[in-house]
Amino acid sequence: MLPCQNLRNFENTNMSNIKAQNVLDVLIHEKGLRIHSVYFNTDLDMMLVILNNKRVIQRNISDFKLLKNATSKQLENYENEGMGIYWKDLDEDLSLRGFLVNELIAA
Repeated sequence: MLPCQNLRNFENTNMSNIKAQNVLDVLIHEKGLRIHSVYFNTDLDMMLVILNNKRVIQRNISDFKLLKNATSKQLENYENEGMGIYWKDLDEDLSLRGFLVNELIAA
């Protein structure tokens, strides 16, 4: 099959039928892994991301340029969308996938 025919077939594919190809995508899209809640401790420069499987991801607030100078009030003013966290006032969003990738690299 020629590449352009392959592309046409792909364009006609129902995306909901495509299975995840990577372990992180499987965890997120097929197994339903989500961010449950987020906690901050600015004195310790710590963000805790609690997942719905009861695991905890710990990151330094200062690792994120737009968060490191934020006030506690700004940090707490976020939207948890399950697959990501969004701070409207800071124009910052962090994805669950990004947190997981960082965990794999750090392991």
